[in-house]
Amino acid sequence: MKLGSYTGYRENGLSLVGFMFVIVIVALLAVLGMKIVPTVVEFMAVKKAIVNAKAAGTTAVEIQNSFDRQKTSNYIDSVNGKDLEITRTSDGFEVGIAYQKKIELVGPASLVIDYVATTGNKPGKKTDQ
Repeated sequence: MKLGSYTGYRENGLSLVGFMFVIVIVALLAVLGMKIVPTVVEFMAVKKAIVNAKAAGTTAVEIQNSFDRQKTSNYIDSVNGKDLEITRTSDGFEVGIAYQKKIELVGPASLVIDYVATTGNKPGKKTDQ
């Protein structure tokens, strides 16, 4: 029997520094998610509101007014009825919207998300203004 012999056993696992690094990354992703999710929920409400506004109105003004009525009940803050792009087609009207949402992150860093929705078959395309 030999004393002090090393059998080659190696410990596996995450060190404390590695664990702290993982926690920081997960926390940053959670904070980013908490800032992005409300804008995505609002965009889904905008898409639903333009579909309902198109169905409720027979003129461009009626579509805008219908969207404005839904805006308050659906907690839509980024756009209003005047921002809608309403075009006449052979089937009636197509309603679209394109807007940007700026999310402040840290200091001068921010995230800008472009949202585009339309009631037509093709997704809308934002044009430079």
